Amino acid sequence: MNQSVRTEHRIGMVGVGLMGHGIAKNILNAGYSLAFLDHPGNQPVDDLLSAGAVPCSSAREVAEKADVVLLCVTGSPQVEAVLFEPNGVLEGLAQGAIVVDCSTSLPSSTANVAARVDKAGGHLVDAAMTRTPKEAEEGRLNLIVGAHETLFEALHPLLASFAEVITHAGDVGSGHTLKLLHNYVSLGFSAVLAEATAASRRAGIDDHAFLEVLTKGGGGGVVLERLRPFIESGDASGFRFSVANAHKDLGYYHTMTDELNTTRGVAGAVAALYAGVEDQTMAVPELIRLLETRNES
Repeated sequence: MNQSVRTEHRIGMVGVGLMGHGIAKNILNAGYSLAFLDHPGNQPVDDLLSAGAVPCSSAREVAEKADVVLLCVTGSPQVEAVLFEPNGVLEGLAQGAIVVDCSTSLPSSTANVAARVDKAGGHLVDAAMTRTPKEAEEGRLNLIVGAHETLFEALHPLLASFAEVITHAGDVGSGHTLKLLHNYVSLGFSAVLAEATAASRRAGIDDHAFLEVLTKGGGGGVVLERLRPFIESGDASGFRFSVANAHKDLGYYHTMTDELNTTRGVAGAVAALYAGVEDQTMAVPELIRLLETRNES
C-alpha cells in the first residue's frame, strides 16, 4: 500500500462496519487524515485510533473536519438520514466539498440526493463497491463510480488507496445502477448454484464430482469459487453477505426495473427465494444447507 503522505484531501467517513473498516484502514495507510462517526455499528476501531483517526459524535462534525466525506451505510434510507437529518452531513458540508456514497443505493434516490447536495454547494459521487470485507481489509475492492469526469480524476488517488479495480460508469447515479445490475447477476448465480447443489446432494452426487463438472463446464466462475468453501467444508467466511442484504438489493433492483419499465421475470423468482428465508441473518452460502433440508420427509 502507498505510504506517501497526502494532504490534498481531508477525509471524513460515516460507516466503519464490515466493509468500511477496511476502507478506513487503507485510507490512513495511504497518508490521508481521517475523521469518522463514532457509532455502535462500527467494527472495533482501536487500530484506526492508533493510526491517528479522529472520532466524531455527529455526522455534521465529520463533515466539518473534511472536504471529502465517504458514506458506507446500508442503503438509500440510511444515506438520506445521515445527510439530511438534524446534525447530518449537509449541515457541516463546506462549499465545494465532495460526498462519496459507497453504499448500494436506489438510483432514483441518488438523483434526488445529488440535487440536494448540489444545492447546498457540494458535489455527490456514487462509488458502489463489489467484493467482500476480506478485499476491503486488503485494499482490493472494486468500485463502480458515477461522477463527472473532472471529479472522477480528482478522486482517483483516494479511491485507489482502497480499491484495486475502479470503473468509471458515467455520470452520477450510473455507479449505483450498474451495482444493482451486478448484484442481481451475482445473487442470481448464487441462487441457481445453491438450488443445484441441494439437488445434487439429494440425488447422491459426490460434491467433488459436482464441483469438477461445473468448474470445467458452463458453471465455473467467481460465484462458484465463493461458494466452493461452503460446499466443500461448510465454510461461509469468504462470502459474508447476508440474505437480508441480498433481499434488500433485489428489492432495489425490482424498483429500478419498474422505473425503467423493463422485464424482470427471472428476477422475480430469484427475489422470492431470498424473501422466503426465515433467518435473514444467514450468509448467502448457507442457502445450500437450507434448500438441502427443505421438504425432507
